[in-house]
Amino acid sequence: MTQVKKVPVRQCVGCREQKPKRELVRVVRSPEGEVSIDTRGKKPGRGAYICPAPECLKKAIKSRALGRALGVDIPEGVFDTLKEQMEAKE
Repeated sequence: MTQVKKVPVRQCVGCREQKPKRELVRVVRSPEGEVSIDTRGKKPGRGAYICPAPECLKKAIKSRALGRALGVDIPEGVFDTLKEQMEAKE
């Protein structure tokens, strides 16, 4: 009998869908309160996940879901960086 490895699943703050953690982009609030994009998924702090799709980012911005999930106001620069990353992947 072989063991099946569990795939970690997280919920996108934009579309609210459950997806494998590796498919999502992690945004993290550090213990100092700084908000940044965590490309490796290893930074310490409170994390929130979002699909790498512009539609999900628009929903998250409109509903302020990212800020709510992290418990802080998100600087505009973080949204700009997320948009740039998503456009680069397409």
